[in-house]
Amino acid sequence: MIARPLRFASFLAPDLLPVYRLVARHVGERLGLLTDLFVGDDYAQLADADVSFVCGLAYVELAGPGGLPLEAIAAPVLEGERYGGMPIYFSDVIVRRDSPFRCFADLRGRSWSYNEPRSHSGYGVTRHHLVRLGETNGYFGRVVEAGWHQRSIRLVATGEVDASAIDSQVLALAVRARPELSERLRIIDALGPSTIQPVVAGTWLSPALRADVQGVLLEMGEQTGLRAQMARGMIERFVKVEDGSYDDLRRMRAECAAAGLLTLR
Repeated sequence: MIARPLRFASFLAPDLLPVYRLVARHVGERLGLLTDLFVGDDYAQLADADVSFVCGLAYVELAGPGGLPLEAIAAPVLEGERYGGMPIYFSDVIVRRDSPFRCFADLRGRSWSYNEPRSHSGYGVTRHHLVRLGETNGYFGRVVEAGWHQRSIRLVATGEVDASAIDSQVLALAVRARPELSERLRIIDALGPSTIQPVVAGTWLSPALRADVQGVLLEMGEQTGLRAQMARGMIERFVKVEDGSYDDLRRMRAECAAAGLLTLR
């Protein structure tokens, strides 16, 4: 065990923060440890957290040999038939409901918003989709970095941007919180599925402590009271993942690199 608080960090969408506060608190209670959680605004802060909730693309780009000493230990399974009981998610391509766009091909030369370049759901999977289509740089007429999925949703809903790819979990939570969005937005495509964002632990923690944290996460879905709280984030349970679980993201990134398309600009 450690003498200081176990530090958690979230680098994911703000709408998910209440669930990850719950996770941090529950892990501390189960293991008899003090815990704290901070919101990361720079991936360098991954080195400051013992356990992080982070995008899969950031994990595969920053962790591993020569990178940050991080280990993927668990990932959420989302509620709904769409996810098939697997730790996966989609990127839903949204446009305004009253726009003329009906499919991805209609977006050539149009404006596009993404959250940030180490986001698989908003950036990595989009560039891979373009590679699969045989496209190169310049497909979109204008590309806007929004910072968060929620801002991309707002930019599309207000007509400031034509389209964006939004993490399907984040989009569902946004629509649940603001039902009027379903009347203002339309999904014209779904990219993926991709392996969902991991919970990662620093390998400076002892193997025993990493295993204990993982064990608590895997048990959370079995407890009725916790499941009701996790459902606020559409999370059914956590399952075990490992580094190789994110080889799909590595493959997509490698295909983009081979095609010379690592940027949407």
